[in-house]
Amino acid sequence: MQNEQFEDGTMRALDMQSIDTGMGLERIGALLQGKHDNYDTDLMRSLIEASAHGTSTDPDGPGKIHHRVIADHLRSTSFLIADGVMPSNEGRGYVLRRIMRRAMRHAHLLGADEPLMHRLVPALVRQMGAAYPELTRAEALIEETLKLEETRFKQTLDRGLRLLDDELEKLGEGQPLPGAAAFRLYDTFGFPLDLTQDALREKGRTVDIQGFDHAMEEQKAKARAAWAGSGETRDAAIWFDLAEKHGATEFLGYDTETAEGQILALVSDGKETGSAATGAKIQIVVNQTPFYAESGGQVGDSGLIRTETGTATVTDTKKAAGVVIHIAEVSEGEIARGQPAKLEVGHGRRSAIRANHSATHLLHEALRRALGAHVAQRGSLNAEDRLRFDFSHSKAMNAEELATVEAEVNEYIRQNSPVETRIMTPDDARALGAQALFGEKYGDEVRVVSMGRLAGSGKGGDGATYSLELCGGTHVARTGDIGAFALLGDSASSAGVRRIEALTGQAALDHLRRQDQRLAEVAAALKAQAADVPARVKALMDERRALANEVAQLRRELAMGGGAGAAMPEARDIGGVKFLPQIVAGVSGKDLPALVDELKARIGSGAVLVVADTGGKAAVAAGVTGDLTGRISAVDIVKAAAAALGGKGGGGRPDMAQAGGADASKAEDAVKAAEAVIGGAA
Repeated sequence: MQNEQFEDGTMRALDMQSIDTGMGLERIGALLQGKHDNYDTDLMRSLIEASAHGTSTDPDGPGKIHHRVIADHLRSTSFLIADGVMPSNEGRGYVLRRIMRRAMRHAHLLGADEPLMHRLVPALVRQMGAAYPELTRAEALIEETLKLEETRFKQTLDRGLRLLDDELEKLGEGQPLPGAAAFRLYDTFGFPLDLTQDALREKGRTVDIQGFDHAMEEQKAKARAAWAGSGETRDAAIWFDLAEKHGATEFLGYDTETAEGQILALVSDGKETGSAATGAKIQIVVNQTPFYAESGGQVGDSGLIRTETGTATVTDTKKAAGVVIHIAEVSEGEIARGQPAKLEVGHGRRSAIRANHSATHLLHEALRRALGAHVAQRGSLNAEDRLRFDFSHSKAMNAEELATVEAEVNEYIRQNSPVETRIMTPDDARALGAQALFGEKYGDEVRVVSMGRLAGSGKGGDGATYSLELCGGTHVARTGDIGAFALLGDSASSAGVRRIEALTGQAALDHLRRQDQRLAEVAAALKAQAADVPARVKALMDERRALANEVAQLRRELAMGGGAGAAMPEARDIGGVKFLPQIVAGVSGKDLPALVDELKARIGSGAVLVVADTGGKAAVAAGVTGDLTGRISAVDIVKAAAAALGGKGGGGRPDMAQAGGADASKAEDAVKAAEAVIGGAA
């Protein structure tokens, strides 16, 4: 590397000229070990052999390339996950997912029927964990993520192959798969192009690559056109300018909720202004502030900024380029740049936010203890009215797990232990056992927040601490300040990530009081004691189920008789096949399968059709006895009947199928359509 070339073709000699030998660490390792191939070094060989063992195949046989891809991608995916990247459909998460799926496809080609990648993680940790301790810390998370992703990918693989077959049915013999179809498989269903090509190669087909590239470019063009940047993005330049001019804002809010400061800048519509009068919406920058700017899941503070000439009400606080931005409206008088100011954080709101943030730390540790070491924070919200916590876990928590976690958090709240903070280097903090948020970038110094003491630990050292996390947020002085903790339940946030929502303090008590009130209302309606409500509700549900079954049976009996005093219609003979149609009213769609089964039993051999009027619309079901399903399909019958009723589709099995229709008055047309299908197949 010798020169720098410019757009006009001129060149300038580099200050530091050099030669790139291509001798990376692995090539040096191969040289020192007397190998001619990076994949033959001890590092890669151990991973390749682990892959071969996991698939019961020869590491140097026909699947040699597959093993190399798996070993190489196992490393890259594991390091990405350990650094906080999780598989998703956008950004770096999408890059990770593509790498993972390429390795998983090669495992599939080796014949792996069960997820393989997660079983190879221990081999990687044994090989590289000493040099890269983050792998050891994240081992459980890496295994959980890989297992979940590979399980999902196997489903995608099966679905994609089915969709590919559907697309091929539309083509003539030997025609290449259109690029738009290949791109749809890739973009909508996550089916990689190279896998599509492999599947088609087995069928002697190809893909229109040019069409695929065109579809890809079209999508990129739409994405670029749709992205205009948020207002914050467009205004970002001014905050960098202010940071360069005045430096970063000093935060005082760990120790105080009030402070004196000087207004350094007022910003309106992305431009600096000298002053702002009553009613003006303004962004205020001061030299130092007790207001916490939104960060790490904790919402920004609100409060007041007062000067000699006016007052501004702060509704939110954010940060950009190290500058704390007080988003405010001038509520009285006028404020001006350069004025001294008194800053007051809203005490009640800050206290509620602090309680929720501290409860989040206790919740994180309780989840780890209840569910396993793979649990890691994946996002959070600490607001004044609630907390939300996203964490890595592949399945919903059951009632017992939720109760255990809630009880443990409340136990440490009642302990009322002091919440302590220390400043140290990230390495020292991790050595101490502090939990870090994967993917978060930390500076030379970090705040370590500790709370709670393990039972029986006395006044021991750091090993006796319950929760120990790196955190820049504000917290309560003692765990008892949280007051109380009430879980609202968990739900799915994204693939492999669960979400818990909870309340603390007065909000938690209000929630529990409302729950008690609802229980009392239910008990009063049931004329029972609160303790007896579950048993009474179960009894009522059983009774309701029995009555519903009885009503359904009566409706079927009425339908079978065609009404009071009416005789059962005779089965028709269509090409030697018995066909029994029945048009009924007052029978729901869910009751039709049982009615079809009864009619099939009555005719012994043949086909049946039931059309039910469900309030103007129609429900239709068809059945074919087992001896005829090789010739006639109930799915074909019901599709024809549904079309006559103004409906579409229909599905099921050859012996039983259902569909819906828009117009029940066309029931006779549906019967004729069914007869035509049976006649054509008989």
